[in-house]
Amino acid sequence: MRCTRVGLIGAGAVGRRHAIVLSAFPDVDVTGIADVDLGLAASVATTLDASPYPSAEAMLEHEPLDAVYICVPPFAHGPPERATIAAGLPFFVEKPLAVDWQTAVELEAEVRTAGLVTAAGYHWRYLDTDERAAELLADNPPRLVIGYWLDKVPPPAWWLDRRRSGGQTVEQTTHVLDVIRVLAGEVEQVHAVGSRSERAAYPGATVDDVSAATLRFRSGAVGSLVSTCLLAAKHRAGLELFADGLALSLSELGMALDRGGGATVTQAEVDAKRQIDRDFVDAVQGKPDRVRASYREALATHRLACALALSSERQEAVDVQAAELRV
Repeated sequence: MRCTRVGLIGAGAVGRRHAIVLSAFPDVDVTGIADVDLGLAASVATTLDASPYPSAEAMLEHEPLDAVYICVPPFAHGPPERATIAAGLPFFVEKPLAVDWQTAVELEAEVRTAGLVTAAGYHWRYLDTDERAAELLADNPPRLVIGYWLDKVPPPAWWLDRRRSGGQTVEQTTHVLDVIRVLAGEVEQVHAVGSRSERAAYPGATVDDVSAATLRFRSGAVGSLVSTCLLAAKHRAGLELFADGLALSLSELGMALDRGGGATVTQAEVDAKRQIDRDFVDAVQGKPDRVRASYREALATHRLACALALSSERQEAVDVQAAELRV
């Protein structure tokens, strides 16, 4: 079988990570790298013996491909997906799906019409410890959920501009929201607040540096979500779930289970960042489809994140499914 030819749109840190993982697969050939910064595209392409391009359109026009990875900043989503859909190519898209709701919902409709294989970068779904948590909660669902992302400001300059990043909940804490949906079910209503202080190191920032929200689940469970980018390094990112006689603490590294006699810690053994790429490539090759977050599934997580952003902006509770999500 010939190698699956993959093109990468976006040569930033996340795009480079995917390129490294994909290039280690014996049945994948990363042949094209596209970025508005052609020098950056060229630097990545050189390490992979790939061709650099200044735009997604140029790569799609000149490079014969079987699939595309879209790893662009939140504000740049839309054009690369539409070009890829027009080319009839399966694609993997990094989270968040867009800086807003409307762009993502329009793209989902186009994907559905085209019938393409898709995947989104919610790699926490692939952790074996999250699978174990789902088994533990299957017959004993959580009644209380606490999620958190307590971190520093990421390096990209666009991150501090809410119009370009969507804010911390949309761009970062969305990973936690996705796991919350998997393990605790859909959220019906949210009420979020946020605050921003002037920080000399980040003049002109428009992203809230602290936020908090309450969540009401369809199941009747309740929860809270907190985020901050005030810190000097990542302090904690994950969630805690409480069911009858059961406490679970989950992160990207593993799980702690407490039934009342002290916590038992289990380290995650699956390399989730590798497995998510492997499963997408397998689906593109026509093997059993084990993709856990298609574009349509990721859209539900993006809706929740956008509902939280809208609630914070309006300073009022928002019904997640009923709201017109325009901030």
